[in-house]
Amino acid sequence: MTISPEVTSTPEAPEAPAGAAALPFATLGGDRKGSTEQVALALFITVPFVALLAAVPLAWGWGVSWLDLGLMVAMYYIGCHGITIGFHRYFTHGSFKAKRPLRIALAIMGSLAVEGPLVRWVADHRKHHKFSDAEGDPHSPWRFGETVPALMKGLWWAHIGWMFDEERTPQHKYAPDLIKDPALRAISRHFLSWTILSLAIPPLVGGLVTMSWWGAFTAFFWGSLVRVALLHHVTWSINSICHAVGKRPFKSRDRSGNVWWLAVLSCGESWHNLHHADPTSARHGVLRGQVDSSARLIRWFELAGWASDVRWPAKERLEARRQNPSSEAA
Repeated sequence: MTISPEVTSTPEAPEAPAGAAALPFATLGGDRKGSTEQVALALFITVPFVALLAAVPLAWGWGVSWLDLGLMVAMYYIGCHGITIGFHRYFTHGSFKAKRPLRIALAIMGSLAVEGPLVRWVADHRKHHKFSDAEGDPHSPWRFGETVPALMKGLWWAHIGWMFDEERTPQHKYAPDLIKDPALRAISRHFLSWTILSLAIPPLVGGLVTMSWWGAFTAFFWGSLVRVALLHHVTWSINSICHAVGKRPFKSRDRSGNVWWLAVLSCGESWHNLHHADPTSARHGVLRGQVDSSARLIRWFELAGWASDVRWPAKERLEARRQNPSSEAA
């Protein structure tokens, strides 16, 4: 059974300016994916994933250095927070205002996660919120129905399959505010350059520190390939797992749930139920014990004067969105 849309309050993307569709930069790549892009996408999914599968036996066989682990963790959390704080909470939902240097830094950090150009990422996510778990949602796991076979197919679609859909979200409709910013438009257009830089930093550092090609290779394996694969699958799990299972202490119009074991790796994004109950909130982990490193960093940005007008969750607003105690478990 396919879920039909519900009429409810949800963040709307700003309307496109008149004539936006005619602008040469409006969609930053067109409204349909070509075969070349789909092949490139398959490679960027497959190669890092193979490295992730090989990580355990290779670590057992010839070990992993502290340098490799340090590069992997550092690059992982730079990219992860670039996505969670930048692409998601700031650019998509406007959870706070950022001074220009922080705005540019967040756009670059998110691009280093290798999850697609900024404008396209934001457009996809705004469309997801407009139709969350209903007809029109780009990546709902409930797309094919509620039976077990349908859900298994839907989980695959929500996790990876949707990215190969030829039709793209119209960026001039869902992200005209970003398209109009020349700096953000340039960062989005140069996604390939940020990808190359992201993959090159670990082997460059590893090679220079160890003064060896082997050091460069192991740093590339752990700091580039394994790191990208892990971050990709954690991010995609928010689309798939967090919309299929998890606790739901807050009222939302969809099936978003909290999955605690993804919280640290997702930088707080897996407290997904509150996010869909209150999408513009700068903090997702609002209950006792819910770790949300992204919210902590936003707080530090605010204290430093880099961020302002932060939309912290108010107690009254949270209580108004509370489910009945019997509805908390998925």
